[in-house]
Amino acid sequence: MNTKNNSRRQKTRNKIMGEFMNLLEVKDLNKITVSEICKNCNINRSTFYANFLDVYDLADKIREMMHSEVEQLYEAERSLGYNSQDYLKLFNHIKEHQELYNTYFKLGFESEPITYYDEALAKSHFNDKHIKYHIEFFRCGLNNIIKMWLESGCKESPEEMKEIIDSEYCG
Repeated sequence: MNTKNNSRRQKTRNKIMGEFMNLLEVKDLNKITVSEICKNCNINRSTFYANFLDVYDLADKIREMMHSEVEQLYEAERSLGYNSQDYLKLFNHIKEHQELYNTYFKLGFESEPITYYDEALAKSHFNDKHIKYHIEFFRCGLNNIIKMWLESGCKESPEEMKEIIDSEYCG
């Protein structure tokens, strides 16, 4: 039985995602084929299509998975109604999942915020009519710092990265 969340299906999905991320290291998204993924994973095309519509759906599922994991990092803060500035959680997660974050940027998803940030909550706390500019400035800066850190192989510790953010962003 191929139920939605059984362990065998999850292992297959993880195998497909892993191979996709490996291929993205050497190819652009539009050059990766379902056939190539299936061949490298030693699975049938029907197995791939039982899990994903195409390589673009696969890319989207990876993005969704990453956003879900980051949202879980900040679940406690969200439930208490505030935007966390605890970036140590994020940098630890990035260090542990470098391949996932490299894939995220390779796929061009940097226009979406990596961290959870509730705009309505920020507006209520700061009463700033220009909050969208603030959010965009911070998102772009943070994403570019993360990209630089990943490109260096996460040479600095998560604690050092948090200090960099704290020193650059005072509030």
